[in-house]
Amino acid sequence: MRENSVSRWVRFGIVSLIFFLWVAWLGNWWVALAWILLFDIYITGYIPFTWWKKSKNATVRAVMSWVDAIVYALILVYFVFTFVGQNYQIPSSSLEKSLLVGDYLWVNKMAYGPRVPFTPIHFPLVQNTFPILNTKSYLDSPQWKYHRLKGLGRVERGDIVVFNFPAGDTVAVKIQNPDYYTLCKMYGRDNVLSNPQTFGEIIYRPVDRRENYVKRAVGLPGERLKIVDGVIYINGEPIEQPEMVQFNYYYQLKNGRMSDETFDALGISTDDRHMVPVGPDDVEALRQLGFTVNPDGTVPQVYASPLTSAMVKALEADPAVAKVMKMPATHEEYLYPEGVSSSWTRADYGEIWIPAKGSTLRLSPEAWQRYGRVIRDYEGNPSARLGEDGKVYIDGKPVDTYTFKMDYYFMMGDNRDNSLDSRYWGFVPEDHIVGRPERVLISFDKDRSLFDGGIRWNRILNSISN
Repeated sequence: MRENSVSRWVRFGIVSLIFFLWVAWLGNWWVALAWILLFDIYITGYIPFTWWKKSKNATVRAVMSWVDAIVYALILVYFVFTFVGQNYQIPSSSLEKSLLVGDYLWVNKMAYGPRVPFTPIHFPLVQNTFPILNTKSYLDSPQWKYHRLKGLGRVERGDIVVFNFPAGDTVAVKIQNPDYYTLCKMYGRDNVLSNPQTFGEIIYRPVDRRENYVKRAVGLPGERLKIVDGVIYINGEPIEQPEMVQFNYYYQLKNGRMSDETFDALGISTDDRHMVPVGPDDVEALRQLGFTVNPDGTVPQVYASPLTSAMVKALEADPAVAKVMKMPATHEEYLYPEGVSSSWTRADYGEIWIPAKGSTLRLSPEAWQRYGRVIRDYEGNPSARLGEDGKVYIDGKPVDTYTFKMDYYFMMGDNRDNSLDSRYWGFVPEDHIVGRPERVLISFDKDRSLFDGGIRWNRILNSISN
């Protein structure tokens, strides 16, 4: 045993205190056995972790000093990203204007309690795939059971939440958007499985290695949700819309075309400035809808964009604008749950009950259509199926009821007509919840150059209001 200074014992005492507080938070005292390793690192020194410091080779000392620093940094990042928080980028417009494409967020994992990793052996700086190498950044084994540590609160309605994409459990490597289940609806499951040259290898991803999504929680466990003309009803009562909620609209100027300056003033991003093609067969229908048709039969340009209520009012108040009309939803979308939602649209959806932990559901063929994926895939009953006799079987035995093991949430984007959310792929299980975005770290506008407004300075370190 080596000689140790008082300061080393003090450092060891502080580290030990932090370690045991962390073990108590984990609630798994077997982990406390790792304290023996800490004791050796700080006090006894039997394991020669710092052998390289005594090397006579200067190159070895130089290289190993960098390796030592990098390893310590990665271990620190691993623990911070797992138990405290992590940065995430907003890649899509599903939450505009609340969050913008190009926002980099700090996500607080302690808000709802951090999860003990399902996949403990993973590289902390990437989600599931090493860039360039294009290989998995984690090991499939071991896999730990779901356990969430005590957090500061629970998911509340209106919270913006980061979560692992539930339908990302199975992935066609070459075509990951749309998701595997949508691909199967579009092309047929057998076709997807038998054409690896088109769709790539079909792989399974553990819960915590699935892609991260960010949406707003609109439906909570045990509630009944329905959408009527874009308005969300919970247990039969309408809920308040987020201030920056958007819906798709058609709009038309009386003459000419919309300038970039006008688009910018309205806050319509470049990607959302859609010019609607109009053919001769469309003219009469547009006239009946109130759009301007010139005496010669030509039609001034019609546009389509997602707009907030404030943007709609600005357009309607503009004397140069001839018409503003909300875009109707169609029945030509794949909505959840399949087999039940054929008459629903994204704007008129449901009613559907959101499963809650401890709630018991009476099983029937219709109940299986609505909740079969939840029972089989999310609740860990891979043998669950609907028999030809109309009964549900779990582990080969017929069951009349099922009691849910987890809470579930219904998530939607604020850009309502341009958000792939729970209306399309279903509920978010509690074990998929990652955390709550707290601040915008930095924000980049991809429509502008870096030195011409490319950095949104007014958003840096902004608090995110839920």
